[in-house]
Amino acid sequence: MKRKIAIVAGGDSSEHDVSLRSAQGILSFMDKEKYDVTIVELQGADIDTLSRLRDYDYAYITIHGTPGENGLLQGYLDMMHIPYSCCGVLPASMTFNKFACNHYLQNFGYRIARSILLRDNGTMVQGGAGTEEHWSQTDIEDRIIATVGLPCFIKSNVGGSSFGCTKVKTREAIMPAIQLAFKEGNEVICEAFMNGTEVTCGVYKTSKNEVAFPVTEVVSENEFFDYDAKYNGQVQEITPARIPDEIRDKVQALTLRLYDILGCNGIIRVDYILTPKKAGQEPDHNSSDVDINLLEVNTTPGMTATSFIPQQVRAAGLDIKDVLTDIIENGK
Repeated sequence: MKRKIAIVAGGDSSEHDVSLRSAQGILSFMDKEKYDVTIVELQGADIDTLSRLRDYDYAYITIHGTPGENGLLQGYLDMMHIPYSCCGVLPASMTFNKFACNHYLQNFGYRIARSILLRDNGTMVQGGAGTEEHWSQTDIEDRIIATVGLPCFIKSNVGGSSFGCTKVKTREAIMPAIQLAFKEGNEVICEAFMNGTEVTCGVYKTSKNEVAFPVTEVVSENEFFDYDAKYNGQVQEITPARIPDEIRDKVQALTLRLYDILGCNGIIRVDYILTPKKAGQEPDHNSSDVDINLLEVNTTPGMTATSFIPQQVRAAGLDIKDVLTDIIENGK
């Protein structure tokens, strides 16, 4: 008998349709001779659909956003004793909150951008300060400029795929960007701009394997790696990245270490930006004199045919079908 696999997609965020594209990609990659595979679309508190998951032997989660990337679905599957492909409740919920995750990892030596967290209840947390204060429109512009600087990025703290993300260059653009980001969730992160080379690295571990994929260099045609760059082709994605071998090795090592620190499972992808160590120096992707700065951790990365992970798997000379089988069999 073939094992019944549910590819769980959809979700309740702006990334619903992106998730369905990833599900189609995973479906095309799966070993159909070994598994009986079905896409299960989840939206809202759909008790009937959740109950249907009990009919499956394994859940491959590819929801980008709530409830599949923040630990909610994982908690349900744990209670139902259904094995699944990605991180458990704690690492999923932690990585979904960019501010909390990055500051936690800073304690382990990871470099991160200066940042401020805003909540829709009127409270604010400044990264590194360790205090919670109240914020208002009259003073937040001054605080962001003084603490984070311009240009900066203002985005949802609990979303992805660049929905609600703005590169802010002027004081006048700060409040509109904050309001846009709050449409995606109840927390907004204001983060310092780092001028450098963006790279991303996927890894996974099983009881038998530890795999770090080749690093991808991301060269956006737009102001930053926004939605159009990610999904409408306005970007160059260069795999393997045009970076020195020693920097590639460090990025892969940082990603594998992060996997263990957070207690991850399945495939994750971690985004970094390489910035010159010397102040005022222009970014150079051939330079080894760089700092490796953590941007964010993705525990349910995109899995369309053109997404980073399938690209990296091909560049590594691996078959994505074998990689998915390795992960599924590890989760028995």
